[in-house]
Amino acid sequence: QVQVAESGGGLVQPGGSLRLSCVISGTTFSCLAVGWHRQPPGKQRELVAGIGIFRETKYDDTMKGRFTIPRENNKNTVYLQMNSLEPEDTAVYYCNGKVVASSYWGQGTKVTVST
Repeated sequence: QVQVAESGGGLVQPGGSLRLSCVISGTTFSCLAVGWHRQPPGKQRELVAGIGIFRETKYDDTMKGRFTIPRENNKNTVYLQMNSLEPEDTAVYYCNGKVVASSYWGQGTKVTVST
């Protein structure tokens, strides 16, 4: 059974940084394309960043330059390094792993950017 576990969320002040972690187990991690999505309060879920099996990356334009998405296949982990956080980054952040027709989601980790 595939399990997706996010961690690292919390409260951070504007301008601060956080690193989220996503561990996916129960499948061949190196074969997964992995994405981070977020759902701000009262809004729809949106893609933040993604990384493919060859480590190619893509970012939403509003996060480009502030967020990075490295992966460590030997730890079955993808990170989301978030810098220069803004109140608008407040959301629940979800990790998604995809391979062929299968898609796996975690329960999310909450990030609040506030004074």
